[in-house]
Amino acid sequence: MILMKMNLLLSLLLLASTLYSSLAKGAFQSLLPSEDFSDRSNVSRARRLLEDSESQARTSVDLTRGYMSNSDLERNIKEFGERCSNISRIYSIGKSVNGVPLWVIEISDKPGEQETEPAFKYIGNVHGDEPVGRELLIILANWLCDNYLKDPLATLIVENVHLHLLPSMNPDGYTLRKRGNANNIDLNRDFPDQFYFANDDEESRQPETRAIMNWLRDIRFTASATLHGGALVANYPWDGTHDKRTFYYGCPDDEAFRFMASIYSHSHYNMSLSKEFIDGITNGAAWYPLYGGMQDWNYIHAGCFELTLEISDNKWPKASELPMLWKYNKMSMLNLVASLVKTGVHGRIYSSGDGRALPGFITVSGINYTVKARKTFGDYHRLLGPRDRYEVVATMPGYKSKNTSIWLDEGAMTLDFVLDPEVSVKLKGGILENVHDCNCDSKSKLEFVQFLWGSHLEVFFVFIVILGFLCLLFQRRKKVKISTSKQSTGAKRTVVV
Repeated sequence: MILMKMNLLLSLLLLASTLYSSLAKGAFQSLLPSEDFSDRSNVSRARRLLEDSESQARTSVDLTRGYMSNSDLERNIKEFGERCSNISRIYSIGKSVNGVPLWVIEISDKPGEQETEPAFKYIGNVHGDEPVGRELLIILANWLCDNYLKDPLATLIVENVHLHLLPSMNPDGYTLRKRGNANNIDLNRDFPDQFYFANDDEESRQPETRAIMNWLRDIRFTASATLHGGALVANYPWDGTHDKRTFYYGCPDDEAFRFMASIYSHSHYNMSLSKEFIDGITNGAAWYPLYGGMQDWNYIHAGCFELTLEISDNKWPKASELPMLWKYNKMSMLNLVASLVKTGVHGRIYSSGDGRALPGFITVSGINYTVKARKTFGDYHRLLGPRDRYEVVATMPGYKSKNTSIWLDEGAMTLDFVLDPEVSVKLKGGILENVHDCNCDSKSKLEFVQFLWGSHLEVFFVFIVILGFLCLLFQRRKKVKISTSKQSTGAKRTVVV
């Protein structure tokens, strides 16, 4: 009798355990808590582009519980700036319609200083009803601060990239629990567009949009990503088509963008396993065309390679799910930033005449896109996908162009160009005359020429040889001093052309 009761009790316990497991699986099917991510399953769904009324109905007051308010966000940003002042700078790029500051965290070992390092930006909360990004960017900042000089990836990012984090582009929309800003404008439809010109008047744009545009005039960003919600996919340009039809419409750097998107997708817990999007990435126009989008504007007008990242199927998940969303996106967010120094071709452009930096132009044969070197250092950062051969060309008005072939199958490459001035000469009175000579008086010129062709020619020749040798040593020393490599970033090769 006792044995029968024990068997019955064990059966009931087993049944209860099975029921509990089934219920738990149904309730949390989008969260797979396995630490090693061994049982990956895709939960990607088509993005739900909700109208404001529907969005407000879904984002009830209960959903805001556990999320930072705008005041909480500002306080967290300023506290971070004080705690991590050695590697950060806090600044604002403007204000929203309702006057809320748009705070930015810059993370670098030399924040606020101009260097030859690439700059990357993350922007969250573009749509007011998609708040996951603003939360994850604060977590990302704190993780980098806590792990700098402890974790190799954190150290590489802090010491080799200027990372800028704008947690909330749309604080008013967040407060109102709606997609658009306080004027009910979708900020990801408010930028100048290559196909439709309704947004040509900059003063007519929203203050949040103008703030982003002015930001990119001040800082030359190499790459960027915005964090959205409603699907699980990495989206890349173009976002629109010339006739509003839905089809794959790649930009000139389609190969590089696919590579960038794949870095994020494959570093993610399950994005690359999507059944809706092959490899977890998509061309924007192939998904659905949109106009006035931020990523196309970045690429066309600011020289910045931007992705649109959908990082959560649920636009506004419960706050209790944020730790798991961070866990799923952590390596993706870090690896995308690190890819700026681990891949592509980087370098500087110099003048062979005096060694000064040149704000020249870098083009790649077969790709209709130009990257401009910065004026201060002549540095450039050209993102490219791995390939056997690229032909890279450096140009600068008043200088002879140079080109070389490179291979990008072993990581990043440093490629410096030394350009020769286009100095033309003409014959005057049987003597070669440089058209760029100084405006000296004719008597001094004549005396100088007579000196050269007189008995002192041999002495002058020796002097020129010695001077040239000293200049060569000076240039080599200068290049060593201005090297931008602070630590090993993988298989990085250096070539001077």
